[in-house]
Amino acid sequence: MNYFLDTDICIYYLNGEEVVVDGLNKLSPDRVKIPSIVVAELIDGALATPRVKHSLTVIEKFYSAFEIVPFNQECAAFYGRIRHYLREKGAMIGPNDLIIAATVLANHGTLITHNSKEFDRVPNIKVQDFF
Repeated sequence: MNYFLDTDICIYYLNGEEVVVDGLNKLSPDRVKIPSIVVAELIDGALATPRVKHSLTVIEKFYSAFEIVPFNQECAAFYGRIRHYLREKGAMIGPNDLIIAATVLANHGTLITHNSKEFDRVPNIKVQDFF
């Protein structure tokens, strides 16, 4: 089973949140993946800090330890189906979260997030929360 990290989990880990650090340390690193949009969100966050260079170095060191999974054609097909379903239900989620969900589903993974409220709307997605 592959585990995909949501942005919030990456940030909790980088901030030393014990339950997240312990949870990630229990997983085999080769089973932990990061959707490419999560890397983009981490970079965006780092650029908004007072210590940009330091923040970029920290996040790059973190995410370089894991496989970065790109948003590809298969992910795009899942994205379209998920977006259509959620729009029909009147339960849309954010566009980046749609990309994350599509990436996880296309790659048959489990999403590790503390944002279950958002992702629980996505059919068939497996979600794990360390909290």
